Amino acid sequence: MRAAGAVLLVAHLLIVGWLMLRPRTVPWVPAANFRPLATIRAELAHGPWEAVQSLGGAVLLLAPLGFLLPMAAGRLNVSPLGSMARTVFAGAMVALAIELLQTAVPGRVPDVDMAILNTAGVALAHLLVVPGVRSRLRRKEDAPARPTPTITRVGIAPQADALSGSRTYL
Repeated sequence: MRAAGAVLLVAHLLIVGWLMLRPRTVPWVPAANFRPLATIRAELAHGPWEAVQSLGGAVLLLAPLGFLLPMAAGRLNVSPLGSMARTVFAGAMVALAIELLQTAVPGRVPDVDMAILNTAGVALAHLLVVPGVRSRLRRKEDAPARPTPTITRVGIAPQADALSGSRTYL
């Protein structure tokens, strides 16, 4: 489970890096946004459906980190609040790194609202997936072992004969 989580995490980060850090050829570039919630308010002014369409990608971009990071860690018995805090912090740092790296890429501009939405996607995915999966895996791990089947007509052999390893024929 841990190895699969690490491989999927690296693959996802490579895809996100390729999507977000490659240059774009555009005739003009909007100004960088360093005011929190300015882009979100501007998109909501166009209507809720348009806002969902344009901002939904930012929420979904890093959302898989919400369950891939705990999956790569591979721990079942951890504090839910601690796990959430670690995952959201790591997601926020990845989002911040992407926004900072975009300053050096032609055609890309940093936007603090995209980092906020990316972090919200990580938190939402963690809340929706991780607690349920962890509880299911814990139940599976704590399931009692099945008792050894016995045949009722055949009694248990005497302990000396069964465990001694010596063969007595008389």
